[in-house]
Amino acid sequence: MMKQLPDTKTMIAIKDLSLAAKTIVDGFMSGINSSRLKGEGVSFSQYRSYFPGDDLRNLDWKVFGRTGRYYIRQAETEKTIAVHLIVDASASMNHDCGGYRKIQYAAQLASALALLAYRQGDKVGLTVFNGEGVQRIPSKQHSQQLQRIYHVLGSMEAQGRFENLDRYKQLYQAAGRDLVVIITDFYEHQDELTKLTALLHAQRQEVILLHLMAENELEGRFKGYDALEDLETGEVIMLGPSAALAPQPLNNYLAATKKKLLNNQVYYTLVNANELPAQALRDFLVRRNKQSR
Repeated sequence: MMKQLPDTKTMIAIKDLSLAAKTIVDGFMSGINSSRLKGEGVSFSQYRSYFPGDDLRNLDWKVFGRTGRYYIRQAETEKTIAVHLIVDASASMNHDCGGYRKIQYAAQLASALALLAYRQGDKVGLTVFNGEGVQRIPSKQHSQQLQRIYHVLGSMEAQGRFENLDRYKQLYQAAGRDLVVIITDFYEHQDELTKLTALLHAQRQEVILLHLMAENELEGRFKGYDALEDLETGEVIMLGPSAALAPQPLNNYLAATKKKLLNNQVYYTLVNANELPAQALRDFLVRRNKQSR
């Protein structure tokens, strides 16, 4: 059980990302340490997917037997793999989650992941993209690296739309084999994010995608609104007096999203942006570590 933390709205209101990250990670770790998972480890860079050419002696056959997927034990291969965070700061990330925006939630989640990676001795880097282009901090293990990352995350603005991959080559031109964690609401216009994950995988990157959706999206709570505006295109959709997203189309969308990402060997997790970031982090890492055992 995690130690008592502020509610999500209060948590997201913390402007100091260094403090927010420490609060999230310490809260998450208290839940791990006091549970039956103690001693199992919480590293999210312990395993990576198999790529042609990898030494088959390092395959975890027990994991393959349970999941049907090939994993390499990271501890037995590269010791210097970097964790690189990619944050979607396009205009749709301004979505109101009920007193705060998705982009604020993404900033805290990314800050916590950066701190966790740093504490584990991993190199860590950051890329933020929006309609204006790319801001990138190369992956390093340096005493000032976290402060650089917190600064960029704290100052990023959600604006514009992400559509032309040719303008964003920095997103998929990594220097080495990284563990790439993408934090996004996954609103696409022409499969831009799907293509990005395919390019990353083709360059032998291990890719994790955290799909942020707010409760009002997941539950279709738009009653009382006359219209919705697409934050990236400006398109206005008129609503009826008791409008709601039908559960089945939403479920179909989520299933299709997960399937096409799995086709690109992406580890996919849906994150409720109204859930405490510490709980979201815990759930994600526990699921990943269980699947990789």
